[in-house]
Amino acid sequence: MPFDLWLTFVAASTALLLIPGPTILLVLSYALTQGRQVALATAAGVAFGDFIAMSASLLGLGAIVLASATAFTVLKWVGAVYLLWLGFKMLRSAGSSDLGDLTKGANLPARGVFGHAAAVTALNPKSIGFFIAFVPQFITPTAPMLPQFALLITTFVGLAALNALAYALLADKMRARIDRPGVMRNLTRLGGVTLMGMGVLTATLKKAT
Repeated sequence: MPFDLWLTFVAASTALLLIPGPTILLVLSYALTQGRQVALATAAGVAFGDFIAMSASLLGLGAIVLASATAFTVLKWVGAVYLLWLGFKMLRSAGSSDLGDLTKGANLPARGVFGHAAAVTALNPKSIGFFIAFVPQFITPTAPMLPQFALLITTFVGLAALNALAYALLADKMRARIDRPGVMRNLTRLGGVTLMGMGVLTATLKKAT
């Protein structure tokens, strides 16, 4: 891959990642409510979810999903139900979310948060469709595909991890200044509502034509 084309990919990916979206809202929510350790796990989960979605897209799963109404519907509803369930759990836990509770222990271990973040990112049908539309612009058809795929995946996942980590650490610094239990409860409610909203949007997503 030409170096200038790779630099263009880096610039385009960075611009896209910097725009706060549902994934970043999830990172902020966990960072604000559960602290630095869980925030790092969330960022790692986001990176892993992007790795799964991008790898699957480039290996052909994206094309299958876009071509098959059944495959798209299954993926869409799995993702929607998962997001709704996770959002509901966050809303239920909002009543006990205060700074004192958070200093005693997180609601979920880092491993569980990692899995949630990875699943939320990887199960979003929009991710696969996005990679199918975005990545081919930076592929050189006359060059071997596998090395290009490896480079693009590594680059995007690395940028996604750094971006999520930056947001998470910023949110963690903000968390240290919050001393009102009501603020923590509202933030948890906001995270839950956001996740449930993502689930509804995913359920109503129509197959691209």
